[in-house]
Formats: sequence, C-alpha cells, structure tokens
Amino acid sequence: QVQLVESGGGLVQAGESLRLSCVASGSIFAINLMGWYRQAPGKQRELVATITSDGSTNYADAVKGRFTISRDNAKNTVSLQMNSLKPEDTMVYFCMSLISLGWGLGYHHYWGQGTQVTVPS
Repeated sequence: QVQLVESGGGLVQAGESLRLSCVASGSIFAINLMGWYRQAPGKQRELVATITSDGSTNYADAVKGRFTISRDNAKNTVSLQMNSLKPEDTMVYFCMSLISLGWGLGYHHYWGQGTQVTVPS
C-alpha cells in the first residue's frame, strides 16, 4: 500500500508565495518520476512540473520562472515552491509519483488527495 500526502495549500494574495510538499510512504521499492499536477473545476488535470530521480525538471509554460520543483530521494518527498502567484493559479494541486513496489514489477502512477490553492483576483 502506497500513500501520497500533500500539505501546504491555502489562500494567498496575488504576488505572494506558497510551498507545497508531498511525502510518499508505504511499501515502496523505488520512485522514478515525481511531480505536481493541477485541476480547475470542470477542466482536465494539467501538468505543473515534474522531476526525475536524478534531478531533471520539466515545467509547464504557465509556471516557468515562478515555480520551482525539488525532491529529497532519501525522504521520498517532492516540493513545489510557488512564487508570484496569480489568480489563474487557483486550482487543486495533486502530487504524483511513479513508483515500483518491487524488482521487476514495473512502475505505476500514484496520486495524492489534492490540496487547494486559492489566489483571489
């Protein structure tokens, strides 16, 4: 059993910062990709940022230069530092990890429960 638990969401004013964190726990053999996605009501979930186990990052154009993703492989955590927040960043943010439960078992996507980020206009 694997659990991803997010923390750090909330309400901030435009231009302010928030830091999201996510910890993966359970019967984890290995973690490949970790990342953050977000979703607005009635819309599809969209990529925010991902980071590989060796630290390579990828960002959505909408957040480049404002958000920074990082991870701690020893602690199975991934974080998202969000600066210069805008009203259009208001969404539910989901942590994602690509996890293997054992040698030869392959990797599968696991998701957190989501955390709300609200930036009033």
